[in-house]
Amino acid sequence: MNDYLLIASVLKPQGVRGECKLRSYAADIERFHQWNTLYLKKDDSYIPVALRTVRIRDGFVYAHLDGSDTADAAEKFRGCDLYVNRAGAAPVEEDAELIADLIGCEARDENGEVIGVLTDVLQYGTVDTWVFQSGKTTLMAPALKAVFPEVDAEKKTILVIRDRLEEVAVRS
Repeated sequence: MNDYLLIASVLKPQGVRGECKLRSYAADIERFHQWNTLYLKKDDSYIPVALRTVRIRDGFVYAHLDGSDTADAAEKFRGCDLYVNRAGAAPVEEDAELIADLIGCEARDENGEVIGVLTDVLQYGTVDTWVFQSGKTTLMAPALKAVFPEVDAEKKTILVIRDRLEEVAVRS
């Protein structure tokens, strides 16, 4: 598992004082008030960047990043992804997994037949939708315990109850 978790993307500079507008991927956007350091990924390493003067408005985070004291300086962060050290992330509830740990898990049914690899988690309603890829086929299904009774993020495996999957899955 990766020690760093994608937490935000820099959308654009905001204003003339070098503030950056961030799209948050955090489950709790208020956690940005607690973080002093985020990380930029460069090649295979993560570079710390100080996070200052955070404010939240309309679901977006506005923050000064170390080195973004002017609009021109903030422009260099446009399009960058920001990460948090796993140790600084909120603790995961019992029977829950981080999306970053689920991506890449292989789903197999009770007979060991491969269903696909989890490539995305859509969060548009009360129940997440898991997206699996198998060759050129995409399969989407709600992340229900009745369909996916066992998830082992460390072993990168998901057990699938085939009959229940067939009742709720959409293929394309």
